[in-house]
Amino acid sequence: MGNPIARELVMTYGWNATAYQTLNPGLRHWFAAGVPAVVAYTRRQNIMLVAGAPVCDADALRPVVAQFERFAGQQGCRVCYVCAAERLRDLIADSDAHATVVIGAQPVWHPQEWPALIASRRSLRAQLARARNKGVTIESIPCSQAINNAELDHVREEWLHARGLPPLHFMVEPRVLRSGGSDRVVFVARHAGSAVAFLVASPIVGRKGYLIEQIARSPHAPNGSSELLIDAAMRSFAAQDRVYATLGLVALSNQALDASAINPWWLRLMMKFAREHANRFYNFRGLEHFRTKLAPARWETIYAISNERSFSLRTLYAIGAAFSGISPWQAIARGLIRALSHEARRLRQHRSA
Repeated sequence: MGNPIARELVMTYGWNATAYQTLNPGLRHWFAAGVPAVVAYTRRQNIMLVAGAPVCDADALRPVVAQFERFAGQQGCRVCYVCAAERLRDLIADSDAHATVVIGAQPVWHPQEWPALIASRRSLRAQLARARNKGVTIESIPCSQAINNAELDHVREEWLHARGLPPLHFMVEPRVLRSGGSDRVVFVARHAGSAVAFLVASPIVGRKGYLIEQIARSPHAPNGSSELLIDAAMRSFAAQDRVYATLGLVALSNQALDASAINPWWLRLMMKFAREHANRFYNFRGLEHFRTKLAPARWETIYAISNERSFSLRTLYAIGAAFSGISPWQAIARGLIRALSHEARRLRQHRSA
């Protein structure tokens, strides 16, 4: 899969939750001189957007950041670290040459505590029982069997179609199984012998944990199928003596409201507007609600860190373009068209009722 040197570094030093996703197709890899380190990035005009943070030993992070930013400057570019965590945030906390904004939060569990959590949460036990009573079973399969698997491809396409949204890119690839990655783990939910949902998780070696990076669910999957997949994954992580698990970033999370006070006023207004009106384009509230009901041990704040004195609208635009794969204005226009079509269908159904 991809660059073997980059993979070796990720499987040795990967600490950011998104570390393994730096191996996804479409990202460029820069290797530091004189120290084992890799930075995965994509370029939008004159901004290099880094996937998470440099992958290296913690003690090497400062010189690697400095070296990469010199490299970017030689190309006439600024740098923005997207989905960075506290380690990088703490490193540049006193820097006048960097601007930090909060983009959301990610929930974290301790897999060893998962059985006790389930025992204490009646609602979760009910969801698991509902799926089991419907005959849903879970199996773990090697990632090699999941790549180009027609059955799982069908589940994913049904899931994407039901969401009604164009797929995201950069670090969020909906067809992540096609990129391979023998270190990933895959769990499949079956009902009446057919796959109805699956879960993909990637290792976070530096934290002895996993990122659950995708849960794809057919509209025909019985209720509780997603929870049953997560339950199987958490118990597997615990059996491997893993101590950290996350379902990844929830953008605009209410769990990050207090921390987002550091954001510039214009970004706080935009995020407030998005929380109130953008849910029809992307189900932020649904994502947060689903993760919250799983009772995470804590939420970690996630940042975008740019090497500019004040975080700019231009940098935000570049981040949007990287994730959408198109102009953010085009993405917004498509979302508006879909929202209007949805409202028109609802109105027709109401009138015919």
